[in-house]
Amino acid sequence: MPQQNAPFSKAEYDRRIAKTRTAMSAAGLDAVFVTDPSNQAWLTGYDGWSFYVHQGVILTLEGEPVWWGRNMDMLGGQRTCWMHPDNIRGYGDHYVQSTVVHPMQDLAEHLQAMGLDRARIGVEMENYYYSAKAHQVLGDALPDAKLVDATALVNWQRLVKSDEEISFIRKAARISDKVMQTALARAAPGVRKNDLVADILHAGITGVDDDWGDYPAILPLTPSGLDATAAHLTWNGEPMKADEATFFELSGCYRRYHAPLCRTIFLGTPSDDMIRVADAQMEGITAGLDAARPGNRTCDIASAFMGVMTKHGIAREGRMGYPIGLSYPPDWGERTASIRVEDTTVLEPGMSFHFMPALWMDSWGLETTETILINETGPAETLCTVERKLFVKD
Repeated sequence: MPQQNAPFSKAEYDRRIAKTRTAMSAAGLDAVFVTDPSNQAWLTGYDGWSFYVHQGVILTLEGEPVWWGRNMDMLGGQRTCWMHPDNIRGYGDHYVQSTVVHPMQDLAEHLQAMGLDRARIGVEMENYYYSAKAHQVLGDALPDAKLVDATALVNWQRLVKSDEEISFIRKAARISDKVMQTALARAAPGVRKNDLVADILHAGITGVDDDWGDYPAILPLTPSGLDATAAHLTWNGEPMKADEATFFELSGCYRRYHAPLCRTIFLGTPSDDMIRVADAQMEGITAGLDAARPGNRTCDIASAFMGVMTKHGIAREGRMGYPIGLSYPPDWGERTASIRVEDTTVLEPGMSFHFMPALWMDSWGLETTETILINETGPAETLCTVERKLFVKD
């Protein structure tokens, strides 16, 4: 058993599986088929760039999980998963992107062999990696089974982080600090944005000391000027310009764990209005962090920030954050709770969030955010150390 290759202890994986099985039992499920690569890794340790083909984890109420995927990725499973090699299974390449057969037919055979042909099986229907075609084929191949929507069942078990996980997030935060410091130091009029991003990626993958950097689930978002009124633009080959604001939305990543961080820099002299809004944003973030206490709710964080925005006459709507931790492309959020005024998820020690109350105005944008950890008592801890302000470089 390659336990030495898995990033966490066997006790940690046992804890995760026990939590998931409790949720399965509450939902009346005999098994789950988990396709989200973050959930696969959380349960088994599997880590590979193979999520573009069908793969997943079968978890029943007893025994080890089974990782199932393409034959050529079984060796990757044996190198990264903690289970016995017999529980790492594959399908032939003739299934890959075929118009004649489908990998779900092979999966159905494994489920039948496990005695699940009449079982209630949970599947992640609202997921990037589980297609409508896959669901149809799997249902046709298991006519006597009941496929039940178990979207986010595993995700919710990940919400409170263990000490082992928090250690990884702290390492990611150190890398985030380095990445952001690199971006702020390198930014200047005339610097091509793609060259700047090359430096950002180099800093992130180099890591800090012995903590090497992994690839982030979201590539650097670095829009300037009018582009910064949009939330999710990456980069181009244009030079940075004077008298423009650029926000950097970045994250260090350590063994798939993230600590997102955003800061904004203005090259020149910002307007009085931008300074006013930035000051209000910092005040609102401070209020939100103070509300991020165990026993409060995610909506309390949002309401605290929004109260400050209302006081300063600044319009803002939408969510202001989400849980983070282990993730794969295309998103570093966990897709469960949200920091928004209508979400009433109770905060517990060990929860980690990207608190992201960004402001996108008519002609510029301000992103100043923090990765936060809910403490045992008191306000949340910010895990990154880059100064929280609007940066200005003449």
